[in-house]
Amino acid sequence: MKVYDELVARGLIAQVTNEEEIREMIDNGKATFYIGFDPTADSLHVGHFMALCLMKRLQMAGNRPIALIGSGTAMIGDPSGRTDMRSMMTQETIQHNCDCFKKQMERFIEFGEGKAQMVNNADWLLKLNYVDFIREIGACFSVNNMLRAECFKQRMEKGLSFLEFNYMPMQSYDFYYLFQHYGCNMQFGGNDQWSNMLGGTELIRRKLGKDAHAMTITLLLNSEGKKMGKTASGAVWLDPNKTSPFEFFQYWRNVGDDDVLKCIRMLTFLPLEQIDEMDKWEGSQLNEAKEILAYELTKLVHGEEEAEKAKTAAHALFAGGGDDTNMPTTELTADQLTDGGIGILSLLTACGLTKSNGEARRLVQQGGIFVEEEKVAAIDLTISEAQLRDGVKIRKGKKVYHKAILA
Repeated sequence: MKVYDELVARGLIAQVTNEEEIREMIDNGKATFYIGFDPTADSLHVGHFMALCLMKRLQMAGNRPIALIGSGTAMIGDPSGRTDMRSMMTQETIQHNCDCFKKQMERFIEFGEGKAQMVNNADWLLKLNYVDFIREIGACFSVNNMLRAECFKQRMEKGLSFLEFNYMPMQSYDFYYLFQHYGCNMQFGGNDQWSNMLGGTELIRRKLGKDAHAMTITLLLNSEGKKMGKTASGAVWLDPNKTSPFEFFQYWRNVGDDDVLKCIRMLTFLPLEQIDEMDKWEGSQLNEAKEILAYELTKLVHGEEEAEKAKTAAHALFAGGGDDTNMPTTELTADQLTDGGIGILSLLTACGLTKSNGEARRLVQQGGIFVEEEKVAAIDLTISEAQLRDGVKIRKGKKVYHKAILA
């Protein structure tokens, strides 16, 4: 099976500008393509996973990826999928985030001469003269068409700032610039970026009289139509210091029955023939599929050693063995204790299992907190200093494990 057909079979492609030309380019390693990443945090997260996997697949087929870090556009903020305006970031923060991104991307794609490149649109956008930009680029955009774009329509009711209105022309200019200076002939992005991507292909056509192509990637949604990669405590990050390999493994181990095979097909590099056989699985076999998914993705992001540790820890916990070697752990200090211990509500918040003592109180009252596998019945329970020195295992609900220990 050729590359494009495999992308289709895995359910990765949402929309394309010209299927036959894109198929020919991808299958024959002729695509120099870019995917944009806004450096709004110091780590990539599960929402970026699809793009990273696509870059890896296409590079393996001989195509050249360009990872575009949107430092310039981040100073404006993408209105797509948002109901409010993004906060502004300093250039120092943006640069720090860019450096973090590259380290994580190197697990997926190979950078170097003739291989993948990382570029930063601040290098050209921040040098633009605004009047020259409006004269050269503004005439190529119809305000009527822009207002019909989904990314703007969502903001019209609450108000769309003129600052954000510049985002589409600036992203389009990125493609125009990369086409001229890097030979970039294709752009990939999430399905919610379709309008912005078409703006780029149209700008290239109008200014240069040449064809460029765009393809959107299917958004990673669960069976309820919600974006995957979020937990009660926030995003699932690729940085092990923000989401531990064990927590990352557990996130995928706990996906819904209706989502597991779709995720295996879209995100792993297992052969399609093997996945097709798994389509017949049901009942308890789906738990095996979830473990395969969790292991493959943890190995991809954190390496085989961490994947093995997470798998072993999960087996021990669910089998009742209680091996907590690789469990997420919070080290408490003596000044966090009062009268030789710490209350359960304060402990849950200190461990990041709840955002506030109020949330912790509700969880305890609902019977959702366990200490050493014993359900916590009282909100005034105190964990002693002696217990903390040995390490205390906490369970939130059925699946979230954490350990607290006195440093």
